[in-house]
Amino acid sequence: MKKILLSLFAVLLLGMVLNCSSVTNKNPALQRQWMLVSLDGFSKDQLIANKAEMNLTANMVDGKIQASAYMGCNQMSFVTEFKSNGSVKISKGISTMKACRDMALETSFQKKIEMMTKYSVEGHFLTLNDDKGNSMKFVAADWD
Repeated sequence: MKKILLSLFAVLLLGMVLNCSSVTNKNPALQRQWMLVSLDGFSKDQLIANKAEMNLTANMVDGKIQASAYMGCNQMSFVTEFKSNGSVKISKGISTMKACRDMALETSFQKKIEMMTKYSVEGHFLTLNDDKGNSMKFVAADWD
């Protein structure tokens, strides 16, 4: 009887240990690849032509996601922290340093993304806003 109880206890303890992790589960509504469809100063056609996107598919660790973005030239990387109250904190990004013919979109995005403080996900759309009323809107890449 002691062996059975000891074995049962060992299995339960092992199950608890294996289910504990510092990696938070994914948030499927947020952790997706997002295509930029609206940014002040740029038409939707320009954004599509540059294949402007932000990728939030990395695992969330301690509420933070290592995000990446591409605006037609360089790869950008930054850390994002999306909170359940609709606020977002986005770190100063880093990027590769290729010189491209037209870097206006990339420069504008890099400056504006760091200023975003609020977010909302409505259906297949992600909207980021700053405190001055500026916004950028994304559509989920997996949405038809």
